[in-house]
Amino acid sequence: MTPDNAARSRLSARQETVLWVAIAGILTAAIGFSWNPTPLAQALAAIFIACALVHAAVAYGARRALVLFVACNAIAFAMENLGTATGFPFGVYHFEVGADLPHVGLIPIIVGPLWFGAGYFSWVVASVLLDGADRQLDRRFNLVALPVVAAFVMTQWDLVMEAPNATIAKAWIWHGGGGVFGVPLSNYLGWLLTSWLIFQAFALYLRRNGLRPDSKISLKLPATGILFYVGGGLTHLVPWMMGQTGEAVDARGYGWQVHDIRESTVAILLLTMVFTALLAALRLLRQASSNSGPTASSQDSAA
Repeated sequence: MTPDNAARSRLSARQETVLWVAIAGILTAAIGFSWNPTPLAQALAAIFIACALVHAAVAYGARRALVLFVACNAIAFAMENLGTATGFPFGVYHFEVGADLPHVGLIPIIVGPLWFGAGYFSWVVASVLLDGADRQLDRRFNLVALPVVAAFVMTQWDLVMEAPNATIAKAWIWHGGGGVFGVPLSNYLGWLLTSWLIFQAFALYLRRNGLRPDSKISLKLPATGILFYVGGGLTHLVPWMMGQTGEAVDARGYGWQVHDIRESTVAILLLTMVFTALLAALRLLRQASSNSGPTASSQDSAA
């Protein structure tokens, strides 16, 4: 290696270190403060969305990232407006958070980009679980399976955050309450449907544009996506560890103990998002081990 190449390598390593420190800082701040809908949490949400856009641009290219962003926002705003106007598919509700923000129909403008942020990282996790299915969409199985798995991965995120944000924080109000700590089952079915529509549209677009496996993409890229996915759930550890108490009353007049909601949220988090992220991480580790195997064997043979 020439001195110039060595210098470039050191610079690249230094930049990567700075990048990982920045990611760690963003995730730490998000975990520590995103659980409470404050202006700081809104700023962190904007950073989260920006990170998703950058990640998507690196993984798929800027044009494909923009297509996913636009498709996600279009479908999300259409379904959310349909939901608030008719009760289908989520149930009857309205937003309280973001009242001072511009609206798309009846929906605060931040909602669509948030669907993109959470949806994109859910897509990354599902792609890892299915062994890189996002780059093998010429196979009919992947074209069907990946959007379905990604929709369930995405809805796990909502299962974790819905009751704390709706029943405790009152970021949005379910008019008739619901059995899941004030949230109706229809909400989660609506999330599955909406997520599937978004992911199926994106899968069809990627297939038409001939995205193929790329051996040059580092496994660190999907690993980062997994961290952002699970980080969005880990924020709910903080209020539980703080031991919050009191009563939260839903629109139906039912009273729920705040501590019970927080504890149940952590249990759901561990057995859904954390478990799913762990499976995806193990897939990546197995892939890394497989990739290093032939090299190690060749070195042994050369020796």
